[in-house]
Amino acid sequence: MGSIRNKGRPLAAHQAPLCTRTHRIGSLLLVFATFFLTRLLERSFPSCPDLSRHHHVPTAQSHVVFTGGGSLFWPERGYGSHLSLKIYVYDEDEIDGLKSLMYGRDGTITTEACLKGQWGTQVKIHKLLLKSRYRTTKKEEADLFFVPAYAKCVRIMGGLNDKEIDQTYVKVISQMPHFRRSGGRDHIFVFPSGGGAHLFKSWATYINRSVILTPEGDRTDKKDTSSFNTWKDIIIPGNVDDRMTGTGATLVQPLPLSKRKYLANYLGRAQGKVGRLQLVELAKKFPEKLESPELKFSGPEKLGRIEYFEHLRNAKFCLAPRGESSWSLRYYESYFVECIPVILSDQIELPFQNAIDYTQISIKWPSTQIGPQLLDYLESIPDEHIEKMIAHGKHVRCLWVYAPESVSCSALHGIMWELQRKVRQFHQSAETFWLHNGSIVNRNLVEFSNWKPPLPLP
Repeated sequence: MGSIRNKGRPLAAHQAPLCTRTHRIGSLLLVFATFFLTRLLERSFPSCPDLSRHHHVPTAQSHVVFTGGGSLFWPERGYGSHLSLKIYVYDEDEIDGLKSLMYGRDGTITTEACLKGQWGTQVKIHKLLLKSRYRTTKKEEADLFFVPAYAKCVRIMGGLNDKEIDQTYVKVISQMPHFRRSGGRDHIFVFPSGGGAHLFKSWATYINRSVILTPEGDRTDKKDTSSFNTWKDIIIPGNVDDRMTGTGATLVQPLPLSKRKYLANYLGRAQGKVGRLQLVELAKKFPEKLESPELKFSGPEKLGRIEYFEHLRNAKFCLAPRGESSWSLRYYESYFVECIPVILSDQIELPFQNAIDYTQISIKWPSTQIGPQLLDYLESIPDEHIEKMIAHGKHVRCLWVYAPESVSCSALHGIMWELQRKVRQFHQSAETFWLHNGSIVNRNLVEFSNWKPPLPLP
């Protein structure tokens, strides 16, 4: 053994050099052999798929990312690397009462009529899910169950009154064994207007555990309790006119910033709401900066859809105050005329907040600060910054569009990702029991496959 003291001493003159000609030749042969072996393996085996391209695997980012081609990358945190869902959609003929919730007591209300207006999302989501690759026709393998109903439209058009809507929902639910089995936890309902689930008067008794899709968040200012729960429910975008969201020629094209007449606008009825009344008065004091015409919703002075969007596009900022409820369709419409939305609704909840950085595409201003200071602030923002926010908004606005699943970015994609986060494993309810062999039974020890509707409800 050599002494530790010999460490670090120079090689003796008679020792052979560490790197000889033979070593060099051997190293080159090893490099060439490795190269040819690698090429041989590449030809023998197919290349591994690029998961980030084929399955939209997100990176560690916390927000939605778009590729140059417009493909959508959802953040992995909290969502998973790819969509894996199975949704059962109840057929309108399967449950007695569903047709009444879709077409009214007499069956005279059409799907086309219910596609119009802010409540059109209840029809669009249903139709898109019917064609979705995540739909299953087997209840036993479903993660979630979708209950189609156009109740808001049916009520507006006189197809059912409030009492009838309440009774019909209860009747429908009592015929769903899977609803009773899970306590409604894996069932999805759409309530597309400002009232949210309050349209179903008894919602708190029957569907307080179900997944609710709605554009409306907190309503504690109007009701004793809010039907929206951030843990289980999903905020969805409002229903923007399809003629403004299409990929081809739209109803109205945006104007360059330099050609817009106003700094800001508010296009809506005052409805006696404080914030809206303040904007109307502010427009009277600063008519060269803020446009806020008194809109007519009937008669010869009523604005048509083209005229409405032509007004909307004529300002740099589109103001979106709260009305009867906290959400505003105007918020979503503004993106399609490339106008920066200014939210003046403190309790508003926005869609896909886990994945979208709203500070890059909009402004939220305190509703208690509506006055000249608001206009001064908006006037201080450089056009360069406005253009940057518009560019970000143009990328994200595809998430407000209820387009077919084949489109790489749509409201449906966002909803599906959010639904995946809502799939919960504790699907058993207080009325569900199981035995040693894994069979599911009710209180009377009747196996689940033999449960007969109507089922007892709380």
